[in-house]
Parts: sequence; structure tokens; C-alpha cells
Amino acid sequence: MRLLTKNKLLTGVLAVLSVAGVGAWIYQLMGGLAVTGMSNANSWGLYIALFMFFVGLSAGGLIVASSASVFHIEKYKQVAMPAIILSTVCICCAGAFVLIDLGGIQRIWHLFASPNLASPLVWDICVITLYLVINVLYLRFMHRGAEHAVAVLSRFALPTAVLVHSVTAWIFGLQIAKEGWFSAIMAPIFVASAMDSGLALLLIVLVALNAAGVFETPKRLIASLAGLLATCIAIDGFLIFCEALTMGYPGAAGAETLAVMVSGPTAPFFWAEVVGGLAVPFLILVFAKNRERTGLVVGASVLVVAGVLCKRLWLLLTAFVIPNIVGAPGVLSGAWMMAGSYAPTAVEVLIVLGVPSLGALAFMALGSKLLAPAGAEERASAPAAAELDLEAQTA
Repeated sequence: MRLLTKNKLLTGVLAVLSVAGVGAWIYQLMGGLAVTGMSNANSWGLYIALFMFFVGLSAGGLIVASSASVFHIEKYKQVAMPAIILSTVCICCAGAFVLIDLGGIQRIWHLFASPNLASPLVWDICVITLYLVINVLYLRFMHRGAEHAVAVLSRFALPTAVLVHSVTAWIFGLQIAKEGWFSAIMAPIFVASAMDSGLALLLIVLVALNAAGVFETPKRLIASLAGLLATCIAIDGFLIFCEALTMGYPGAAGAETLAVMVSGPTAPFFWAEVVGGLAVPFLILVFAKNRERTGLVVGASVLVVAGVLCKRLWLLLTAFVIPNIVGAPGVLSGAWMMAGSYAPTAVEVLIVLGVPSLGALAFMALGSKLLAPAGAEERASAPAAAELDLEAQTA
């Protein structure tokens, strides 16, 4: 358990946050979703925002690993194992937030007892389950060194990675009642932001593993992945521009929503993503000499991950600012109010901190078992080489 014991302080902090998160979740199970900041007006909050976020984070690992076989990019095979471990942990965190948002874990049986096959939510649960199975099989085959099985599975893994983010986008993009979500390019936006956030997180993890001496990634490969990240950032920014232009064009129906995004309650998240999560990282990584500097690559990657988190927040919450139903006088303050405000409670914050902490511990545990320490092969071969030299000298 090298990763768990290498930094005992970090492991201890993650363990405390995990226990606090589990305790907060148990408290929520007893009190129901009334202990959160959600309401009839704001039926989704941090849990669904983090669900979208972690689905996206899981993309980078699986796409990089499967691309190594599908497109014969041999250099990506060097980081396939940590990439798949990261992808598996992130998709588990995403699924956990869905179950937490149900309010009662016992309600999950309704999905199997009476599924609504026309609902994108049901599609998403099915494709996430398939995604998780593919990740687990990928890990198993790679650990056993079954290269042919990995090559075959990668043909299914890559389209599934794109599909899982597309279906998640359709949960929002197919809701005509919410002006801020109803969009034909919601799926491409989700896939693009999943690519840049997933790649950014993978880069951060690879550099951290390098620093810990647990897994070695060549500097040239880090620079190559950073170049791919710059491309993904540019595509993501272009799609956001297309959406904003369509919404803000004179006479367009989305002008009110765009106004909320750029100057309303969710404007800080929007501009934090556009400036801090897209423009600044792109201007850093677009230059080859900057991609050779590990510190700049990590800094840009952190900005990208934080920017995509901001995107999930403004994308989710902007639609709730504008009520989709205008009621008669008195409805706004009634039991089934159509407008309101949202602020996460301490229970939500503890759970939101606890789930990623548990995921980080899971990554460390899996990494300790499946990742070879940096230079392990060289150290293992050294005694054998010395023995051969001794035999040659004796002869």
C-alpha cells in the first residue's frame, strides 16, 4: 500500500473527510432532502453538478488508454494503467452522486421495477453501468497482460466514452421546459469539456505520481498530452462561443438566459470558466516551450479542471433562475413555488467533500496494487545483470 503510506497526513485527511461525508449522508437519509438547500424551485443542486463533473473527468483516462490501441498511438500505452484507474474511480464517484441525489437509496429499485424507457435518465444509468463494466474489464485485462483482449475491448470503450457524455448531456438538452438547457449542441459541449477536464486531471495525477516516485511518465509524453489538452480547450471554447452567439443574436429566444449567464447570479461561474478555465490555460499551452515546463502544465491543468467545475455550476443553475411556469398571484410563495434561491447546506458540502475523498483513497489503493514504482523494472533487472557479469568474469 505504497501510495496510502507514503503521505500519511494526506491519507489521514482524506479518511476524515470520507467518514464525515458518510456521516452526513446517513443524516440526509434520516432527514430526507429537506436537509439540503434544494427545493421545488431548485430541484437539482451540487449533487447533480458534481455528477456531470465526474462523468466528464472520467473521460480523459479511458479515451487516452483506448486511443493507444484504436489509433495505434504507442506512447499512450505507457500511461494506460493509471489512466484507466482514474477513469474507473471518477465514474464511481459520478454514480455515487446520482444515488445520493435520490434522497433514499431504497428508491433505486424503481429503476428496475418500472423503468421509463423514454427517459434520458434511464438511458444514462444503463450507459454508465456499461461504462463501468468496460473500465473494470480493461483493468483486469491490462493487469493480466492480455494485449489482444485489451485491443478488442478498446474498440468498444472509445465510442462508449463518447456515448456516456452525450447521454448525460441529453438529460438537459432534451428538456424543452428549461430554456437554458434546450440545445442541439449540448452533447458536443459536454464531450468537449469532458475531454479537456479529463485530460487535465490525468496530467495532474501523472505529475503527482512522478513526484511521489510511484509511476514514471516521460516528460516528452507529458508535453504531448498537454498539446492535446490545448486542442480540446480550443474546441470547447469554440462550442461555448457558438452557443452564446445563438442565444444572444437579436430576436433569439435565449437572450434572457444569456443575460443571466453574463451578468446575473451565475455570471461569476461563467466568467471564471471563460477566462480562467479556457482563455488562460489555452494561452499557456498553445506555446510548445510552455508545454515542456511541468509547473506550467500542472497550473494550466488545475485551471481547466476548476473551469469545467464552474461550467457545470452555471449550466445547471442558470436554468433555475428563470421559472419555466408563470403562476397566478401567490404561487411564488406557495407550497409549489416556481421561483426561489439555492445555497448548499453544510450537509451537502460535507457529502461533496466526502465522495471525492473516498475516490482519492480508492485510487491510491488501486494504484498501490496495480502500478509499478518508478524504476522498478531497472532495479529488478540489476541483480540479474550483475550475476551475468560475474559469470562472464569467472569464465
